[in-house]
Amino acid sequence: MREKIILKSTELFLTLGFKSVTMDDIANELGMSKKTIYVHFSNKTKLVEAVTFHLFDTICDGIDTICENAPDPIEELYSIKMFVMQHLKDEKTSPQYQLKKYYPQIHNQLKFKQFEKMHGSVQESLQQGVETGVFRDNIDINFISRMYFTGMTGIKDNMFFPPEEFQMAYLMESYLEYHLRAIVTEKGFKILNQFITNNQS
Repeated sequence: MREKIILKSTELFLTLGFKSVTMDDIANELGMSKKTIYVHFSNKTKLVEAVTFHLFDTICDGIDTICENAPDPIEELYSIKMFVMQHLKDEKTSPQYQLKKYYPQIHNQLKFKQFEKMHGSVQESLQQGVETGVFRDNIDINFISRMYFTGMTGIKDNMFFPPEEFQMAYLMESYLEYHLRAIVTEKGFKILNQFITNNQS
């Protein structure tokens, strides 16, 4: 039952936003009483926390699978981007922004966990790219992996990138190209160019 509540709440929060969805909405969607939800979650904040970390774990598992199977670090980053976009429903309701505004403590915990996960996996990816000749061998891997996280977090800030001006799909696509163009070799650029061409066609 707990899992069922988390899954339905995740869907509603991502579609309508953390602020908009009430415990009544969730109970109605599940065809149960609010009391049943409160047996598992003492308040909405506890439910938001459970949903946030469930989604984080799901995305991490998916990213790990992509990293194990991707033929090169460039395709790996594009595959991760597509996977995250699917799970976050294109972020139309700006869940990160709403989480930061209405549940700052949960947002800070999530950001720390995201940094730990992303910093480690991006470092590995960069190292592999250097070893296989798609990324330049003189890049500072520690610095670039931190810059990549900062940029990916930054494009989700509504103050700098208002959703009425920028679609999340466009921001992620543009930032990924911006990041990769700075570090690829000639060999890497040929692979990157294929992805740019495919996305434009």
